[in-house]
Amino acid sequence: MGRSHLNQMKAAGMSPIAVTEVDPTRLEAAKVDFPGIETYKSVTEMLKKSSVDLVVLITPHNTHAPLAIQCLKAGRHVVCEKPLAITTEEVNAMIAAAKKSGVMLSTYHNRHWDGCILEAVKLIKKEKVIGDIVRIECHMGGYGKPGDWWRTSRRISGGILYDWGVHLLEYSLQLIDAPITEVSGFSHHGHWAAHTIWKDDSNEDEGFAVVRFKSGQWLTLCISNIDSKQKEGWLEITGTKGTYVMEGGDAKTFVHGADRRITTTRFPNPPGQEHRYYENVRDHLVKGKALVITPEWSRRPIHILDLAVRSAKLGKTLPARHA
Repeated sequence: MGRSHLNQMKAAGMSPIAVTEVDPTRLEAAKVDFPGIETYKSVTEMLKKSSVDLVVLITPHNTHAPLAIQCLKAGRHVVCEKPLAITTEEVNAMIAAAKKSGVMLSTYHNRHWDGCILEAVKLIKKEKVIGDIVRIECHMGGYGKPGDWWRTSRRISGGILYDWGVHLLEYSLQLIDAPITEVSGFSHHGHWAAHTIWKDDSNEDEGFAVVRFKSGQWLTLCISNIDSKQKEGWLEITGTKGTYVMEGGDAKTFVHGADRRITTTRFPNPPGQEHRYYENVRDHLVKGKALVITPEWSRRPIHILDLAVRSAKLGKTLPARHA
């Protein structure tokens, strides 16, 4: 992932300066991939010795907030892998640190420019092919024991909803832009826990969230490792005139005609344009252009995920705050 980020930044005209890594073998690999690059064993050492302007964090989720705040307080711009953090409180602290230091904070939401969502925004928001959006159902998963790595630890990752859930929510919030009013969360835990290295700290078997918007629209998110009947697509968007099923490859629309018959259309999505992420960061820092993925934008899916996890624990719906 580090190699991928640095190459994308190079393609946008940026100069890779330094790499920080706790694994010495990866530092050696970085020297081979990027001859002459500075290498450091800690963020503290890099901030003290390097003149690097922009720091990109690709560490586990629970380290994002403390590392980002350390870099922001040192006056460095920060791009953080998604999810930006685990809790709303962490994101608020990161935003405050960026504002105090007068530097940029952004999340690497490269999927903001996936072909599937670019096409969905064009057809649904601009061309109104399914009328007005009533609800969005986001789903991903299947049946099977999760792998034994850090993304399946709730303490480290935030839980089952965070990994792909943040992508599906970021897609959805491009389609529903009304304020969030409340979130209800549900979860099941214990089926796979004993079979994982994390035991009680393992991710939930399934996480589910219901999001209500001020506009009267609603959204559901389900990420599951116990769903033996997988749903079609990633997002199913229901409107007043039809339904749109969005996935990474093909998209499908079901549109009700005037004669009450349903017209079904399947078509390929256009290519993604993820290169636009770092091009926008470059233009923001160098030319002062508006930043597309602001920390306030990134806060919205994190607030939903945070509320969903807390709601599931408390067994009640929670109100949204400034979302």
